[in-house]
Amino acid sequence: MDILDPEKIIVIDDEQNLREGAKRILSRMDFTVFLAPTGDAGLEIIEKEPVGIVLLDMKMPGMPGMEVLKSIMAMERGIIVIVITGYATIETAIEAMKIGAYDFIPKPYEPDQLRIIVSRARDSIKLKQKADRLAEKQKRTLADLHTEKSRISTIINSLPNGVLVTDTKGIVVLINPTFYQQLDIDSAIGIGKSIDQYIEDKDLINLVMDISRGKYIDYNDIPSHELNINNEKFFLTKCRPILGERHECLGTVMNIVDISTIKALDNLKSEFMAKVSHELRSPLSTIHEQLAMVVKSMSNEMAEDDQYMLARAKEKTLGLISTVGDLLDLSRIEAEMSVKELVPIQIDDLLKNIVDFLRTRAETKKQTISLTIPDSPLPAMEADLTTMESVFGNLITNAINYTQEGGEIKVSADMAGNNIRVKVADNGFGIESKHMDKIFKRFYRVKNDKTRFITGTGLGLPIVKGIIDSIGGYIDVKSEVNKGTTFTVLLPLKKPAVSSAPV
Repeated sequence: MDILDPEKIIVIDDEQNLREGAKRILSRMDFTVFLAPTGDAGLEIIEKEPVGIVLLDMKMPGMPGMEVLKSIMAMERGIIVIVITGYATIETAIEAMKIGAYDFIPKPYEPDQLRIIVSRARDSIKLKQKADRLAEKQKRTLADLHTEKSRISTIINSLPNGVLVTDTKGIVVLINPTFYQQLDIDSAIGIGKSIDQYIEDKDLINLVMDISRGKYIDYNDIPSHELNINNEKFFLTKCRPILGERHECLGTVMNIVDISTIKALDNLKSEFMAKVSHELRSPLSTIHEQLAMVVKSMSNEMAEDDQYMLARAKEKTLGLISTVGDLLDLSRIEAEMSVKELVPIQIDDLLKNIVDFLRTRAETKKQTISLTIPDSPLPAMEADLTTMESVFGNLITNAINYTQEGGEIKVSADMAGNNIRVKVADNGFGIESKHMDKIFKRFYRVKNDKTRFITGTGLGLPIVKGIIDSIGGYIDVKSEVNKGTTFTVLLPLKKPAVSSAPV
Protein backbone atom coordinates (compact mmCIF):
# COMPACT_ATOMS: atom_id res chain seq x y z
CA MET A 1 0.00 0.00 0.00
CA ASP A 2 1.35 3.43 -0.96
CA ILE A 3 2.27 5.67 1.99
CA LEU A 4 1.57 8.87 0.07
CA ASP A 5 -1.64 9.96 -1.62
CA PRO A 6 -0.74 12.04 -4.70
CA GLU A 7 -4.26 13.52 -4.65
CA LYS A 8 -3.82 15.05 -1.19
CA ILE A 9 -2.05 18.39 -0.87
CA ILE A 10 -1.48 20.88 1.95
CA VAL A 11 -0.88 24.64 1.61
CA ILE A 12 1.20 26.07 4.48
CA ASP A 13 1.12 29.87 4.21
CA ASP A 14 0.45 32.62 6.76
CA GLU A 15 -1.45 34.72 4.18
CA GLN A 16 -5.13 33.69 4.24
CA ASN A 17 -5.90 35.10 0.76
CA LEU A 18 -3.14 33.01 -0.82
CA ARG A 19 -4.25 29.89 1.07
CA GLU A 20 -7.87 30.26 0.01
CA GLY A 21 -6.92 31.18 -3.57
CA ALA A 22 -4.68 28.11 -3.87
CA LYS A 23 -7.47 25.93 -2.46
CA ARG A 24 -9.93 27.11 -5.12
CA ILE A 25 -7.46 26.32 -7.92
CA LEU A 26 -6.40 22.94 -6.53
CA SER A 27 -9.92 21.77 -5.66
CA ARG A 28 -10.89 22.15 -9.33
CA MET A 29 -7.98 19.77 -10.11
CA ASP A 30 -9.65 17.10 -7.90
CA PHE A 31 -7.15 17.50 -5.05
CA THR A 32 -8.14 17.06 -1.42
CA VAL A 33 -6.73 20.31 0.00
CA PHE A 34 -5.63 20.97 3.58
CA LEU A 35 -4.76 24.48 4.80
CA ALA A 36 -2.40 25.55 7.58
CA PRO A 37 -1.48 29.11 8.65
CA THR A 38 1.74 28.09 10.44
CA GLY A 39 4.53 25.55 10.13
CA ASP A 40 3.57 23.78 13.36
CA ALA A 41 -0.06 23.40 12.26
CA GLY A 42 1.07 22.08 8.89
CA LEU A 43 3.33 19.44 10.43
CA GLU A 44 0.46 18.23 12.64
CA ILE A 45 -1.71 17.65 9.57
CA ILE A 46 1.13 15.91 7.69
CA GLU A 47 1.62 13.54 10.64
CA LYS A 48 -2.07 12.51 10.48
CA GLU A 49 -2.76 12.55 6.74
CA PRO A 50 -0.96 10.73 3.85
CA VAL A 51 -0.26 14.07 2.15
CA GLY A 52 1.74 13.67 -1.05
CA ILE A 53 2.46 17.32 -1.92
CA VAL A 54 3.25 20.34 0.26
CA LEU A 55 3.11 23.99 -0.87
CA LEU A 56 5.35 25.70 1.68
CA ASP A 57 5.87 29.45 2.20
CA MET A 58 9.46 30.23 3.22
CA LYS A 59 8.64 33.45 5.10
CA MET A 60 6.28 32.80 8.02
CA PRO A 61 6.08 33.93 11.63
CA GLY A 62 6.88 31.33 14.27
CA MET A 63 8.49 28.23 12.82
CA PRO A 64 10.30 29.34 9.60
CA GLY A 65 9.72 27.55 6.32
CA MET A 66 13.28 26.16 6.19
CA GLU A 67 12.76 24.38 9.54
CA VAL A 68 9.43 22.96 8.32
CA LEU A 69 11.19 21.67 5.17
CA LYS A 70 13.90 19.99 7.25
CA SER A 71 11.26 18.32 9.44
CA ILE A 72 9.39 17.01 6.39
CA MET A 73 12.61 15.67 4.84
CA ALA A 74 13.50 13.98 8.14
CA MET A 75 10.22 11.98 7.91
CA GLU A 76 11.67 10.19 4.83
CA ARG A 77 8.20 9.59 3.41
CA GLY A 78 8.99 10.86 -0.08
CA ILE A 79 6.71 13.89 0.29
CA ILE A 80 7.19 16.41 -2.52
CA VAL A 81 7.72 19.96 -1.22
CA ILE A 82 7.25 22.97 -3.49
CA VAL A 83 8.57 26.12 -1.79
CA ILE A 84 6.84 29.47 -2.26
CA THR A 85 9.33 32.32 -2.38
CA GLY A 86 10.06 35.63 -4.05
CA TYR A 87 12.88 36.77 -6.33
CA ALA A 88 14.36 38.69 -3.38
CA THR A 89 14.85 35.38 -1.56
CA ILE A 90 16.19 33.31 -4.45
CA GLU A 91 19.14 32.26 -2.29
CA THR A 92 16.66 30.64 0.10
CA ALA A 93 15.13 28.73 -2.82
CA ILE A 94 18.54 27.34 -3.79
CA GLU A 95 19.24 26.29 -0.20
CA ALA A 96 15.80 24.65 0.01
CA MET A 97 16.43 22.62 -3.17
CA LYS A 98 19.74 21.42 -1.77
CA ILE A 99 17.94 20.19 1.35
CA GLY A 100 15.43 18.28 -0.76
CA ALA A 101 12.70 20.60 -2.10
CA TYR A 102 11.26 19.42 -5.44
CA ASP A 103 10.86 22.87 -7.01
CA PHE A 104 9.95 26.47 -6.20
CA ILE A 105 7.31 28.92 -7.34
CA PRO A 106 7.76 32.72 -7.06
CA LYS A 107 5.24 34.82 -5.16
CA PRO A 108 2.91 36.17 -6.44
CA TYR A 109 2.15 33.33 -8.85
CA GLU A 110 -0.35 32.92 -11.65
CA PRO A 111 -2.99 30.13 -11.50
CA ASP A 112 -1.49 28.45 -14.57
CA GLN A 113 1.95 28.38 -12.93
CA LEU A 114 0.48 26.64 -9.89
CA ARG A 115 -1.45 24.13 -12.01
CA ILE A 116 1.62 23.18 -14.07
CA ILE A 117 4.05 22.69 -11.18
CA VAL A 118 1.53 20.80 -9.01
CA SER A 119 0.48 18.55 -11.90
CA ARG A 120 4.14 17.73 -12.52
CA ALA A 121 4.60 16.90 -8.83
CA ARG A 122 1.53 14.64 -8.81
CA ASP A 123 2.74 12.82 -11.94
CA SER A 124 6.18 12.40 -10.36
CA ILE A 125 4.68 10.71 -7.27
CA LYS A 126 2.54 8.41 -9.40
CA LEU A 127 5.51 7.46 -11.58
CA LYS A 128 7.66 6.72 -8.54
CA GLN A 129 4.91 4.63 -6.94
CA LYS A 130 4.55 2.62 -10.14
CA ALA A 131 8.31 2.11 -10.29
CA ASP A 132 8.41 1.01 -6.64
CA ARG A 133 5.61 -1.53 -7.16
CA LEU A 134 7.25 -2.95 -10.28
CA ALA A 135 10.62 -3.12 -8.51
CA GLU A 136 9.09 -5.21 -5.73
CA LYS A 137 7.72 -7.73 -8.23
CA GLN A 138 10.80 -8.18 -10.34
CA LYS A 139 14.49 -8.69 -9.62
CA ARG A 140 16.89 -7.67 -12.32
CA THR A 141 20.52 -6.58 -12.59
CA LEU A 142 21.53 -3.02 -13.40
CA ALA A 143 22.61 -3.96 -16.92
CA ASP A 144 19.21 -5.54 -17.61
CA LEU A 145 17.46 -2.26 -16.83
CA HIS A 146 18.78 -0.67 -20.02
CA THR A 147 18.43 -3.56 -22.45
CA GLU A 148 15.10 -5.00 -21.34
CA LYS A 149 12.03 -3.20 -22.65
CA SER A 150 10.46 -3.03 -19.23
CA ARG A 151 8.00 -0.61 -17.77
CA ILE A 152 10.64 0.64 -15.32
CA SER A 153 12.90 1.63 -18.21
CA THR A 154 9.99 3.47 -19.82
CA ILE A 155 9.34 5.38 -16.61
CA ILE A 156 13.02 6.33 -16.16
CA ASN A 157 13.30 7.41 -19.78
CA SER A 158 10.31 9.72 -19.38
CA LEU A 159 11.57 11.49 -16.27
CA PRO A 160 12.09 15.28 -16.66
CA ASN A 161 15.45 15.10 -14.83
CA GLY A 162 18.62 13.46 -16.09
CA VAL A 163 19.43 10.01 -14.66
CA LEU A 164 22.68 8.07 -14.98
CA VAL A 165 23.53 4.75 -13.30
CA THR A 166 26.99 3.21 -12.89
CA ASP A 167 28.20 -0.10 -11.51
CA THR A 168 30.82 -0.43 -8.78
CA LYS A 169 33.63 0.07 -11.30
CA GLY A 170 32.25 3.35 -12.64
CA ILE A 171 30.91 1.82 -15.88
CA VAL A 172 27.69 3.44 -17.09
CA VAL A 173 24.92 0.83 -17.30
CA LEU A 174 21.91 3.13 -17.74
CA ILE A 175 21.37 6.67 -19.00
CA ASN A 176 18.08 8.32 -19.88
CA PRO A 177 17.42 10.66 -22.84
CA THR A 178 17.10 13.72 -20.60
CA PHE A 179 20.68 13.24 -19.36
CA TYR A 180 21.95 13.18 -22.94
CA GLN A 181 20.02 16.35 -23.77
CA GLN A 182 20.91 18.34 -20.66
CA LEU A 183 24.66 17.71 -20.94
CA ASP A 184 24.76 17.82 -24.77
CA ILE A 185 26.13 14.27 -24.98
CA ASP A 186 25.96 12.42 -28.29
CA SER A 187 23.42 9.63 -27.74
CA ALA A 188 25.42 7.43 -30.12
CA ILE A 189 27.97 6.88 -27.33
CA GLY A 190 25.53 4.45 -25.71
CA ILE A 191 26.34 2.64 -22.49
CA GLY A 192 29.13 0.39 -21.27
CA LYS A 193 31.88 3.01 -21.06
CA SER A 194 33.63 4.61 -18.08
CA ILE A 195 31.82 7.56 -16.48
CA ASP A 196 34.63 9.94 -17.48
CA GLN A 197 33.52 9.46 -21.11
CA TYR A 198 30.24 11.20 -20.25
CA ILE A 199 31.27 13.72 -17.57
CA GLU A 200 34.44 15.84 -17.37
CA ASP A 201 33.99 17.12 -13.80
CA LYS A 202 36.68 15.28 -11.80
CA ASP A 203 35.13 16.05 -8.41
CA LEU A 204 31.79 14.58 -9.48
CA ILE A 205 33.49 11.49 -10.90
CA ASN A 206 35.40 11.01 -7.63
CA LEU A 207 32.14 11.36 -5.66
CA VAL A 208 30.50 8.61 -7.75
CA MET A 209 33.49 6.30 -7.22
CA ASP A 210 33.59 7.01 -3.46
CA ILE A 211 29.91 6.05 -3.17
CA SER A 212 30.47 2.87 -5.18
CA ARG A 213 33.36 1.90 -2.89
CA GLY A 214 31.12 2.28 0.18
CA LYS A 215 32.86 5.37 1.58
CA TYR A 216 29.62 6.87 2.94
CA ILE A 217 28.05 4.96 5.83
CA ASP A 218 25.38 7.58 6.50
CA TYR A 219 23.85 8.41 3.13
CA ASN A 220 22.61 11.75 4.48
CA ASP A 221 26.29 12.79 4.51
CA ILE A 222 26.61 12.42 0.74
CA PRO A 223 27.03 16.00 -0.52
CA SER A 224 25.15 17.45 -3.46
CA HIS A 225 27.35 18.79 -6.26
CA GLU A 226 26.94 21.69 -8.65
CA LEU A 227 27.89 20.82 -12.22
CA ASN A 228 29.06 23.74 -14.34
CA ILE A 229 29.01 23.36 -18.14
CA ASN A 230 31.13 26.11 -19.73
CA ASN A 231 29.66 28.70 -17.33
CA GLU A 232 26.45 28.52 -19.36
CA LYS A 233 24.53 25.62 -17.85
CA PHE A 234 24.36 24.74 -14.16
CA PHE A 235 22.97 21.54 -12.68
CA LEU A 236 22.35 20.45 -9.09
CA THR A 237 23.55 16.85 -8.90
CA LYS A 238 22.56 14.29 -6.29
CA CYS A 239 24.11 10.81 -6.09
CA ARG A 240 22.98 7.83 -4.05
CA PRO A 241 24.11 4.18 -3.80
CA ILE A 242 22.02 1.32 -5.20
CA LEU A 243 21.84 -1.47 -2.63
CA GLY A 244 21.35 -5.19 -3.13
CA GLU A 245 19.39 -7.67 -1.02
CA ARG A 246 22.23 -7.86 1.52
CA HIS A 247 22.64 -4.07 1.52
CA GLU A 248 25.80 -4.38 -0.55
CA CYS A 249 26.50 -1.52 -2.98
CA LEU A 250 25.71 -2.46 -6.59
CA GLY A 251 26.51 0.94 -8.05
CA THR A 252 25.50 4.60 -8.01
CA VAL A 253 22.51 6.49 -9.39
CA MET A 254 22.97 10.14 -10.34
CA ASN A 255 20.12 12.62 -10.72
CA ILE A 256 20.63 16.12 -12.18
CA VAL A 257 18.31 19.15 -12.04
CA ASP A 258 18.79 22.23 -14.23
CA ILE A 259 19.29 25.30 -11.98
CA SER A 260 20.66 27.63 -14.67
CA THR A 261 17.79 30.13 -14.25
CA ILE A 262 18.20 30.24 -10.47
CA LYS A 263 21.95 30.68 -10.88
CA ALA A 264 21.49 33.56 -13.34
CA LEU A 265 19.19 35.39 -10.92
CA ASP A 266 21.66 34.85 -8.07
CA ASN A 267 24.53 36.20 -10.19
CA LEU A 268 22.52 39.31 -11.08
CA LYS A 269 21.91 39.94 -7.39
CA SER A 270 25.62 39.52 -6.57
CA GLU A 271 26.70 41.80 -9.42
CA PHE A 272 24.25 44.48 -8.29
CA MET A 273 25.49 44.28 -4.68
CA ALA A 274 29.13 44.50 -5.80
CA LYS A 275 28.50 47.48 -8.07
CA VAL A 276 26.57 49.44 -5.44
CA SER A 277 29.20 48.69 -2.79
CA HIS A 278 32.02 49.78 -5.09
CA GLU A 279 30.28 53.07 -5.92
CA LEU A 280 29.69 53.83 -2.23
CA ARG A 281 33.22 53.19 -0.96
CA SER A 282 34.94 56.21 -2.57
CA PRO A 283 32.49 58.96 -1.43
CA LEU A 284 32.28 57.46 2.07
CA SER A 285 36.07 57.47 2.36
CA THR A 286 36.15 61.12 1.29
CA ILE A 287 33.49 62.07 3.86
CA HIS A 288 35.38 60.23 6.60
CA GLU A 289 38.66 61.97 5.74
CA GLN A 290 37.00 65.39 5.69
CA LEU A 291 35.32 64.78 9.04
CA ALA A 292 38.65 63.70 10.53
CA MET A 293 40.26 66.89 9.20
CA VAL A 294 37.52 69.10 10.66
CA VAL A 295 37.72 67.38 14.05
CA LYS A 296 41.50 67.72 14.13
CA SER A 297 41.74 71.33 12.94
CA MET A 298 38.84 72.84 14.88
CA SER A 299 38.75 70.78 18.07
CA ASN A 300 39.84 73.80 20.17
CA GLU A 301 37.21 76.09 18.66
CA MET A 302 34.10 73.89 18.84
CA ALA A 303 31.70 73.37 21.70
CA GLU A 304 31.81 69.99 23.40
CA ASP A 305 28.41 68.96 21.97
CA ASP A 306 29.59 69.83 18.42
CA GLN A 307 32.75 67.79 18.91
CA TYR A 308 30.68 64.84 20.12
CA MET A 309 28.34 64.97 17.10
CA LEU A 310 31.25 65.15 14.64
CA ALA A 311 33.04 62.30 16.39
CA ARG A 312 29.88 60.19 16.20
CA ALA A 313 29.46 61.04 12.51
CA LYS A 314 33.08 60.03 11.89
CA GLU A 315 32.55 56.75 13.78
CA LYS A 316 29.37 55.90 11.86
CA THR A 317 31.01 56.71 8.52
CA LEU A 318 33.87 54.36 9.38
CA GLY A 319 31.28 51.68 10.19
CA LEU A 320 29.67 52.17 6.77
CA ILE A 321 33.07 51.88 5.07
CA SER A 322 33.64 48.62 6.95
CA THR A 323 30.23 47.32 5.84
CA VAL A 324 30.98 48.18 2.20
CA GLY A 325 34.33 46.38 2.44
CA ASP A 326 32.63 43.29 3.85
CA LEU A 327 30.01 43.37 1.08
CA LEU A 328 32.75 43.50 -1.54
CA ASP A 329 34.46 40.51 0.12
CA LEU A 330 31.19 38.58 -0.02
CA SER A 331 30.73 39.50 -3.68
CA ARG A 332 34.20 38.19 -4.50
CA ILE A 333 33.47 34.91 -2.73
CA GLU A 334 30.14 34.51 -4.55
CA ALA A 335 31.87 35.23 -7.85
CA GLU A 336 34.30 32.36 -7.03
CA MET A 337 37.22 34.75 -6.73
CA SER A 338 38.04 34.01 -3.08
CA VAL A 339 40.91 31.73 -4.10
CA LYS A 340 42.96 34.09 -6.24
CA GLU A 341 46.58 33.06 -5.94
CA LEU A 342 47.42 29.68 -4.47
CA VAL A 343 50.72 29.62 -2.60
CA PRO A 344 52.17 27.29 0.07
CA ILE A 345 51.12 28.66 3.47
CA GLN A 346 52.41 27.69 6.91
CA ILE A 347 49.28 28.04 9.03
CA ASP A 348 51.31 28.07 12.27
CA ASP A 349 53.38 31.05 11.06
CA LEU A 350 50.22 32.80 9.82
CA LEU A 351 48.56 32.38 13.22
CA LYS A 352 51.66 33.71 15.01
CA ASN A 353 51.56 36.89 12.91
CA ILE A 354 47.82 37.44 13.44
CA VAL A 355 48.00 36.80 17.20
CA ASP A 356 50.98 39.16 17.55
CA PHE A 357 49.17 41.84 15.56
CA LEU A 358 45.98 41.58 17.63
CA ARG A 359 47.73 41.21 20.99
CA THR A 360 47.72 44.99 21.56
CA ARG A 361 43.95 45.11 21.05
CA ALA A 362 43.49 42.29 23.57
CA GLU A 363 45.77 43.97 26.09
CA THR A 364 43.72 47.19 25.95
CA LYS A 365 40.89 45.10 27.42
CA LYS A 366 43.32 43.46 29.89
CA GLN A 367 42.81 40.14 28.12
CA THR A 368 45.37 37.38 27.69
CA ILE A 369 45.77 35.77 24.26
CA SER A 370 47.83 32.63 23.69
CA LEU A 371 48.80 30.40 20.77
CA THR A 372 49.49 26.66 21.06
CA ILE A 373 51.07 24.87 18.09
CA PRO A 374 53.01 21.60 17.70
CA ASP A 375 56.78 21.61 18.21
CA SER A 376 57.25 20.41 14.62
CA PRO A 377 55.95 22.73 11.87
CA LEU A 378 52.55 21.86 10.45
CA PRO A 379 52.44 20.80 6.77
CA ALA A 380 52.12 23.63 4.28
CA MET A 381 48.78 23.96 2.49
CA GLU A 382 47.97 25.49 -0.88
CA ALA A 383 45.69 28.50 -0.35
CA ASP A 384 45.30 32.22 -0.96
CA LEU A 385 47.14 34.16 1.75
CA THR A 386 44.71 37.10 1.90
CA THR A 387 41.65 34.91 2.39
CA MET A 388 43.33 32.82 5.10
CA GLU A 389 44.28 36.03 6.93
CA SER A 390 40.63 37.12 6.66
CA VAL A 391 39.38 33.83 8.15
CA PHE A 392 41.50 33.82 11.28
CA GLY A 393 41.64 37.60 11.64
CA ASN A 394 37.83 37.66 11.82
CA LEU A 395 37.59 34.74 14.27
CA ILE A 396 40.23 36.08 16.68
CA THR A 397 38.88 39.65 16.48
CA ASN A 398 35.39 38.33 17.29
CA ALA A 399 36.80 36.45 20.30
CA ILE A 400 38.37 39.69 21.59
CA ASN A 401 35.24 41.77 20.97
CA TYR A 402 32.85 39.32 22.61
CA THR A 403 34.96 38.60 25.69
CA GLN A 404 34.80 40.74 28.81
CA GLU A 405 37.74 42.68 30.22
CA GLY A 406 40.26 40.36 31.86
CA GLY A 407 39.09 37.42 29.74
CA GLU A 408 41.17 34.82 27.94
CA ILE A 409 41.48 33.88 24.27
CA LYS A 410 43.19 30.63 23.30
CA VAL A 411 44.25 29.84 19.73
CA SER A 412 45.58 26.38 18.86
CA ALA A 413 46.51 24.40 15.76
CA ASP A 414 47.22 20.70 15.18
CA MET A 415 46.54 17.86 12.73
CA ALA A 416 43.24 15.97 12.45
CA GLY A 417 43.65 13.23 9.86
CA ASN A 418 44.49 14.88 6.55
CA ASN A 419 43.28 18.27 7.80
CA ILE A 420 44.85 21.11 9.71
CA ARG A 421 42.62 21.87 12.70
CA VAL A 422 42.54 25.38 14.17
CA LYS A 423 40.56 26.30 17.29
CA VAL A 424 39.77 29.80 18.54
CA ALA A 425 38.35 29.59 22.07
CA ASP A 426 37.36 32.29 24.57
CA ASN A 427 35.72 32.46 28.00
CA GLY A 428 33.52 35.37 27.00
CA PHE A 429 29.81 36.12 26.77
CA GLY A 430 28.87 32.98 24.82
CA ILE A 431 25.98 32.51 22.40
CA GLU A 432 22.46 31.41 23.32
CA SER A 433 21.29 28.22 21.58
CA LYS A 434 18.48 30.10 19.80
CA HIS A 435 21.10 32.10 17.85
CA MET A 436 23.38 29.21 16.86
CA ASP A 437 21.70 28.40 13.53
CA LYS A 438 21.73 32.06 12.46
CA ILE A 439 25.24 33.34 13.23
CA PHE A 440 26.54 32.50 9.73
CA LYS A 441 23.73 34.46 8.04
CA ARG A 442 24.50 37.86 6.59
CA PHE A 443 23.98 40.90 8.80
CA TYR A 444 22.85 38.75 11.73
CA ARG A 445 24.26 39.94 15.05
CA VAL A 446 23.64 38.64 18.56
CA LYS A 447 22.38 41.56 20.60
CA ASN A 448 21.82 41.61 24.35
CA ASP A 449 22.78 43.80 27.30
CA LYS A 450 26.42 42.71 27.03
CA THR A 451 26.88 42.97 23.27
CA ARG A 452 24.65 45.84 22.12
CA PHE A 453 27.50 48.37 22.35
CA ILE A 454 29.85 46.25 20.22
CA THR A 455 30.07 47.66 16.69
CA GLY A 456 30.09 45.38 13.67
CA THR A 457 28.42 44.59 10.35
CA GLY A 458 27.27 41.02 10.91
CA LEU A 459 29.24 39.97 7.83
CA GLY A 460 32.45 38.65 9.40
CA LEU A 461 31.24 35.09 10.07
CA PRO A 462 29.44 34.76 6.67
CA ILE A 463 32.72 35.76 5.00
CA VAL A 464 34.62 33.19 7.07
CA LYS A 465 32.15 30.42 6.20
CA GLY A 466 32.13 31.39 2.52
CA ILE A 467 35.92 31.12 2.32
CA ILE A 468 36.04 27.84 4.27
CA ASP A 469 33.34 26.32 2.03
CA SER A 470 35.14 27.49 -1.12
CA ILE A 471 38.24 25.42 -0.25
CA GLY A 472 36.30 22.34 0.83
CA GLY A 473 36.90 22.96 4.54
CA TYR A 474 34.62 22.78 7.58
CA ILE A 475 33.73 25.14 10.44
CA ASP A 476 31.93 24.28 13.66
CA VAL A 477 30.97 26.30 16.73
CA LYS A 478 30.23 25.30 20.31
CA SER A 479 29.16 27.85 22.92
CA GLU A 480 27.74 28.22 26.41
CA VAL A 481 26.31 31.46 27.78
CA ASN A 482 28.68 33.24 30.20
CA LYS A 483 31.28 30.49 29.72
CA GLY A 484 32.61 31.12 26.24
CA THR A 485 32.69 30.04 22.61
CA THR A 486 34.96 27.78 20.56
CA PHE A 487 35.21 27.91 16.76
CA THR A 488 36.85 24.89 15.11
CA VAL A 489 38.10 25.08 11.51
CA LEU A 490 39.29 22.10 9.44
CA LEU A 491 41.48 22.94 6.45
CA PRO A 492 42.08 20.19 3.85
CA LEU A 493 45.69 19.71 2.80
CA LYS A 494 44.78 18.71 -0.75
CA LYS A 495 44.78 21.45 -3.37
CA PRO A 496 41.41 23.25 -3.06
CA ALA A 497 38.96 23.20 -5.92
CA VAL A 498 36.98 26.39 -6.49
CA SER A 499 33.57 25.78 -4.98
CA SER A 500 30.47 26.72 -6.93
CA ALA A 501 28.17 26.63 -4.00
CA PRO A 502 26.66 29.97 -3.10
CA VAL A 503 27.39 31.50 0.22
